[in-house]
Amino acid sequence: MNNNIKCPKCNSDNVQTEGVLHLCLDCGYKWEDAPQTDLGEMIIYQSDDGVKLDVRLENKTVWLNQDQIASLFNKSKSTIVEHISNIFKEGELDEKVVVRKFRITTQHGAMAGKTQSKEVKFYNLDVIISVGYRVKSIQGTRFRQWATERLNEYIVKGFTMDDERLKNLGGGNYWKELLDRIRDIRSSEKVLYRQVLDIYATSVDYDPRTEASKLFFKIVQNKLHYAAHGHTAAEVIYERADADQPFMGLTTFEGELPAIKDIKIAKNYLKENELKILNNLVSGYFDFAEIMAMEHRPVYMMDYVKQLDTILQSTGRPLLKGSGSISHEEAMDKAIAEYRKYQVKVLTPVEEAYLESINALGKIAKRKGRQSGENH
Repeated sequence: MNNNIKCPKCNSDNVQTEGVLHLCLDCGYKWEDAPQTDLGEMIIYQSDDGVKLDVRLENKTVWLNQDQIASLFNKSKSTIVEHISNIFKEGELDEKVVVRKFRITTQHGAMAGKTQSKEVKFYNLDVIISVGYRVKSIQGTRFRQWATERLNEYIVKGFTMDDERLKNLGGGNYWKELLDRIRDIRSSEKVLYRQVLDIYATSVDYDPRTEASKLFFKIVQNKLHYAAHGHTAAEVIYERADADQPFMGLTTFEGELPAIKDIKIAKNYLKENELKILNNLVSGYFDFAEIMAMEHRPVYMMDYVKQLDTILQSTGRPLLKGSGSISHEEAMDKAIAEYRKYQVKVLTPVEEAYLESINALGKIAKRKGRQSGENH
């Protein structure tokens, strides 16, 4: 019970409060206080090194009302209202998702010392961004310049980052998420192969004309996989590819259903904990290998393999001896055979849509047939 808060509907002080949520126990009216937001939570400005956008997030978003958005982009409230209305009319955003009503308290205009409360619509970051792409003002132009630069970097490089924000946060969940994603990328087969070749190229006995680079990759890949989950890459594919399992035993894949390219990648069969261990082992090994390369010491290819064994042993992980019990060819044959059986059991989205359209046409034909019979 909170005696300092009165119900805006019946003026009762019999109010139950939890955080910013309030419930009047007399009339049943519910309301939510407005978030403590001001324009300081989102600023667009021009600096010496380009356009900057500073945002202080509250629960991963920003809530601004129409007046605040108008001030942010230096436009009239009526213009902002028109843009927001068009955003919803065009289906760009779902109003139910991006708009919340908060009750705010302000000074009474007619009576000094009195306050009044009313419900006001607040809009989240998605709406603010959409408005920023539509308004014609200096602030709107600066926002689009900033957004275009970020988008250009993303399209060209595949990523965009706010370095200063990450540094100033001193860690936190976003920093950890970034590290996890980088580790996951580093352990993908294409990136892993590229990194192994880069390391191999720094060794004294490097010869791009031999098949040794492929062999070196298989050695490193299998040792890392074995240390993470006790199987080589070929073994995990051979043992876990199963047409009777959901998604053929895969834990990750592109699209709605596994494709032929997905079933050939060992990493796609790993459980979450196994994947995290593999990602961390890969990251640790290549960080160490990069240090060796930077020191320009004469290193042979097998020196890198020995160092990998040393690192894995120091972490207490199992060490692979030999090349494993399953060959790459055996693993591929098994995976493809299971995939063929899996395809028979599971329809693709295209096939499902095709069958649905056939069934729909059949129903229409039957309906027309009945109508034709009735007319005769």
